[in-house]
Amino acid sequence: MPVLGEQTFADWSQWVKYAHNYLSFPFTHGVVVILLMWAASNIPTRLDVEWLKEGGGLIGRKHPPAPRFNAGQKMIYWIVIIGGTAVAATGYLLMFPFYLTDIAGMQLAQMVHGTVAVLFVAVMIAHAYIGTIGMEGAFEGMWDGTVDVNWAKQHHSAWLAEQTAKTQPNPPPQGRMAPAE
Repeated sequence: MPVLGEQTFADWSQWVKYAHNYLSFPFTHGVVVILLMWAASNIPTRLDVEWLKEGGGLIGRKHPPAPRFNAGQKMIYWIVIIGGTAVAATGYLLMFPFYLTDIAGMQLAQMVHGTVAVLFVAVMIAHAYIGTIGMEGAFEGMWDGTVDVNWAKQHHSAWLAEQTAKTQPNPPPQGRMAPAE
């Protein structure tokens, strides 16, 4: 308020609240789409347990074998699905007050909404760091949907072996590969 002034701050706050409420609908839609698109690929397996035991390759020099999505990516996926669902559900309770709950439920929804949203943002910031400057080659894979074969060998060797077996019985190709859908 000291910088903007009382009225400008009040106007700005009102528009941000409108944006927050209306953007909840595409956010919720996105969570549902992500759930439907990638749920089958993000079910934890024994390979994920081994990946976690070895610290995902962050500890030591060896990267454990991983399928299309490693255990870390699967954890982010489920954080998005569970956290996104919690934020959406509590947000709708707050947007439409007292339709489904009483004052105690509204207070609980407020606490859950705020807490999960802050934790969600913190995890997404860490995820953005790892996916950009924290891991060489990761950003390129997100940018165009392909990864270098050597990067795939190092980070997703089980997936590379599976893709190679599907396309040819010979050694893996050189260049870039797109993940199979």
